[in-house]
Amino acid sequence: MRVKSGKWKEWGTARLWQLLFPLSSFFFALSCSGDIKDIQKFDQQNLPDQEIKDAHIWRSEHGKLQVELNAPRIIQFRNPETRTIYPDGVSLRFYNEQRQVTTTIRADKATSYDDKNILTAKDNVVVIDYANGDTVYLEDIVWKSNEDIIYSNNPIKAVNGNRVTYGDGFISDENLTNLRITRQRGIIEFED
Repeated sequence: MRVKSGKWKEWGTARLWQLLFPLSSFFFALSCSGDIKDIQKFDQQNLPDQEIKDAHIWRSEHGKLQVELNAPRIIQFRNPETRTIYPDGVSLRFYNEQRQVTTTIRADKATSYDDKNILTAKDNVVVIDYANGDTVYLEDIVWKSNEDIIYSNNPIKAVNGNRVTYGDGFISDENLTNLRITRQRGIIEFED
Protein backbone atom coordinates (compact mmCIF):
# COMPACT_ATOMS: atom_id res chain seq x y z
CA MET A 1 0.00 0.00 0.00
CA ARG A 2 1.32 3.30 -0.95
CA VAL A 3 0.74 6.42 1.28
CA LYS A 4 0.91 9.88 -0.17
CA SER A 5 3.75 11.89 1.32
CA GLY A 6 1.45 14.68 2.62
CA LYS A 7 -0.65 12.24 4.65
CA TRP A 8 2.48 10.49 5.92
CA LYS A 9 3.81 13.84 7.25
CA GLU A 10 0.44 14.52 8.88
CA TRP A 11 0.25 11.10 10.46
CA GLY A 12 3.93 11.15 11.43
CA THR A 13 3.77 14.54 13.16
CA ALA A 14 0.60 13.69 15.06
CA ARG A 15 1.92 10.28 16.05
CA LEU A 16 5.26 11.80 17.09
CA TRP A 17 3.51 14.23 19.45
CA GLN A 18 1.44 11.38 20.88
CA LEU A 19 4.64 9.58 21.76
CA LEU A 20 6.71 12.57 22.91
CA PHE A 21 4.11 14.26 25.11
CA PRO A 22 3.89 11.47 27.73
CA LEU A 23 7.66 11.05 27.60
CA SER A 24 8.33 14.78 28.11
CA SER A 25 5.71 14.90 30.90
CA PHE A 26 7.54 12.06 32.64
CA PHE A 27 10.90 13.89 32.50
CA PHE A 28 9.28 17.17 33.59
CA ALA A 29 7.74 15.41 36.58
CA LEU A 30 11.13 13.94 37.48
CA SER A 31 12.82 17.33 37.28
CA CYS A 32 10.16 18.94 39.50
CA SER A 33 10.18 16.23 42.11
CA GLY A 34 12.48 18.30 44.38
CA ASP A 35 11.56 18.75 47.99
CA ILE A 36 9.55 21.92 48.72
CA LYS A 37 12.09 22.73 51.45
CA ASP A 38 14.83 22.91 48.80
CA ILE A 39 12.74 25.33 46.78
CA GLN A 40 12.03 27.51 49.83
CA LYS A 41 15.70 27.41 50.81
CA PHE A 42 16.72 28.64 47.35
CA ASP A 43 14.02 31.30 47.51
CA GLN A 44 15.39 32.58 50.85
CA GLN A 45 18.98 32.91 49.64
CA ASN A 46 20.29 36.41 49.81
CA LEU A 47 21.01 36.96 46.13
CA PRO A 48 22.17 40.37 44.88
CA ASP A 49 19.84 42.58 42.86
CA GLN A 50 22.68 44.14 40.90
CA GLU A 51 26.43 43.76 40.48
CA ILE A 52 28.71 46.33 38.87
CA LYS A 53 32.34 45.76 37.89
CA ASP A 54 35.01 48.44 37.38
CA ALA A 55 32.70 51.22 38.60
CA HIS A 56 33.54 54.88 38.16
CA ILE A 57 30.71 57.06 39.49
CA TRP A 58 30.40 60.84 39.87
CA ARG A 59 27.89 62.65 42.07
CA SER A 60 27.09 66.28 41.43
CA GLU A 61 24.63 68.81 42.76
CA HIS A 62 23.39 71.71 40.65
CA GLY A 63 25.95 70.78 38.00
CA LYS A 64 28.90 70.92 40.42
CA LEU A 65 30.98 67.80 40.97
CA GLN A 66 30.99 66.74 44.63
CA VAL A 67 32.20 63.13 44.88
CA GLU A 68 33.95 60.67 42.59
CA LEU A 69 33.79 56.98 43.47
CA ASN A 70 35.97 54.18 42.07
CA ALA A 71 35.45 50.52 42.94
CA PRO A 72 36.50 47.26 41.29
CA ARG A 73 33.17 45.69 42.28
CA ILE A 74 29.86 46.90 43.71
CA ILE A 75 27.09 44.55 44.86
CA GLN A 76 23.61 45.88 45.67
CA PHE A 77 20.98 44.10 47.76
CA ARG A 78 17.39 44.98 48.61
CA ASN A 79 16.66 42.15 51.04
CA PRO A 80 16.81 41.70 53.98
CA GLU A 81 17.86 45.38 54.02
CA THR A 82 18.87 47.79 51.30
CA ARG A 83 22.64 47.96 51.19
CA THR A 84 25.54 48.34 48.78
CA ILE A 85 28.74 46.38 49.35
CA TYR A 86 32.21 47.20 48.04
CA PRO A 87 33.96 43.86 48.72
CA ASP A 88 37.16 44.62 46.78
CA GLY A 89 37.71 48.15 48.04
CA VAL A 90 36.53 51.66 47.34
CA SER A 91 38.12 55.03 46.71
CA LEU A 92 36.26 58.33 47.20
CA ARG A 93 37.44 61.78 46.11
CA PHE A 94 35.63 64.86 47.41
CA TYR A 95 35.72 68.12 45.44
CA ASN A 96 35.16 71.78 46.33
CA GLU A 97 33.31 74.30 44.14
CA GLN A 98 36.49 74.97 42.13
CA ARG A 99 36.67 71.23 41.24
CA GLN A 100 39.77 70.75 43.39
CA VAL A 101 40.16 67.54 45.39
CA THR A 102 39.77 68.40 49.07
CA THR A 103 39.67 64.93 50.63
CA THR A 104 40.15 61.29 49.65
CA ILE A 105 39.04 58.17 51.49
CA ARG A 106 40.28 54.70 50.58
CA ALA A 107 39.40 51.37 52.19
CA ASP A 108 39.76 47.66 51.42
CA LYS A 109 36.05 47.02 52.15
CA ALA A 110 32.95 49.16 52.61
CA THR A 111 29.20 48.84 53.06
CA SER A 112 26.58 51.52 52.48
CA TYR A 113 23.25 51.12 54.30
CA ASP A 114 21.17 53.16 51.87
CA ASP A 115 17.96 53.46 53.95
CA LYS A 116 19.95 54.73 56.96
CA ASN A 117 22.37 57.04 55.07
CA ILE A 118 25.33 55.28 56.70
CA LEU A 119 28.58 54.17 55.08
CA THR A 120 31.04 51.97 56.96
CA ALA A 121 34.56 51.39 55.67
CA LYS A 122 37.13 49.04 57.17
CA ASP A 123 40.53 47.47 56.68
CA ASN A 124 43.40 49.79 55.76
CA VAL A 125 41.33 52.95 55.74
CA VAL A 126 43.29 56.04 54.70
CA VAL A 127 41.81 59.54 54.82
CA ILE A 128 43.77 62.41 53.27
CA ASP A 129 42.69 66.00 53.98
CA TYR A 130 44.50 68.13 51.39
CA ALA A 131 43.47 71.45 52.95
CA ASN A 132 45.17 70.71 56.29
CA GLY A 133 47.80 68.27 55.02
CA ASP A 134 46.55 65.51 57.33
CA THR A 135 46.75 61.84 56.45
CA VAL A 136 44.81 59.62 58.85
CA TYR A 137 45.28 55.84 59.04
CA LEU A 138 42.43 53.87 60.62
CA GLU A 139 40.95 50.41 61.06
CA ASP A 140 37.47 51.64 60.21
CA ILE A 141 35.22 54.67 59.85
CA VAL A 142 31.49 55.36 59.99
CA TRP A 143 30.00 58.14 57.86
CA LYS A 144 26.48 59.26 58.80
CA SER A 145 25.62 61.63 55.98
CA ASN A 146 22.23 62.68 57.40
CA GLU A 147 23.99 63.81 60.61
CA ASP A 148 27.00 65.37 58.79
CA ILE A 149 29.44 63.29 60.85
CA ILE A 150 32.36 60.92 60.21
CA TYR A 151 33.91 59.05 63.13
CA SER A 152 35.83 56.03 64.37
CA ASN A 153 36.08 54.50 67.83
CA ASN A 154 39.21 52.50 67.04
CA PRO A 155 42.92 53.45 67.19
CA ILE A 156 44.14 55.94 64.61
CA LYS A 157 47.38 57.50 63.47
CA ALA A 158 47.32 61.01 62.01
CA VAL A 159 50.33 62.35 60.11
CA ASN A 160 50.81 66.03 59.32
CA GLY A 161 54.24 66.84 57.93
CA ASN A 162 56.76 65.90 60.64
CA ARG A 163 54.10 65.44 63.29
CA VAL A 164 52.47 62.08 64.12
CA THR A 165 49.51 61.93 66.51
CA TYR A 166 48.05 58.75 67.96
CA GLY A 167 44.58 58.38 69.42
CA ASP A 168 41.76 56.01 70.16
CA GLY A 169 39.35 57.45 67.62
CA PHE A 170 38.27 60.61 65.85
CA ILE A 171 35.21 62.65 65.01
CA SER A 172 34.74 65.16 62.22
CA ASP A 173 32.21 66.93 60.07
CA GLU A 174 31.34 65.42 56.70
CA ASN A 175 33.93 67.53 54.86
CA LEU A 176 36.67 66.60 57.36
CA THR A 177 37.38 70.27 58.01
CA ASN A 178 36.97 69.97 61.80
CA LEU A 179 38.75 66.69 62.50
CA ARG A 180 39.27 66.04 66.22
CA ILE A 181 41.24 63.08 67.56
CA THR A 182 39.61 61.56 70.61
CA ARG A 183 41.61 60.23 73.56
CA GLN A 184 44.97 61.34 72.19
CA ARG A 185 47.76 59.08 73.39
CA GLY A 186 50.75 60.95 72.12
CA ILE A 187 52.29 63.33 69.64
CA ILE A 188 55.66 62.71 68.06
CA GLU A 189 57.47 65.36 66.07
CA PHE A 190 60.35 64.51 63.76
CA GLU A 191 63.03 66.86 62.55
CA ASP A 192 64.15 67.01 58.93
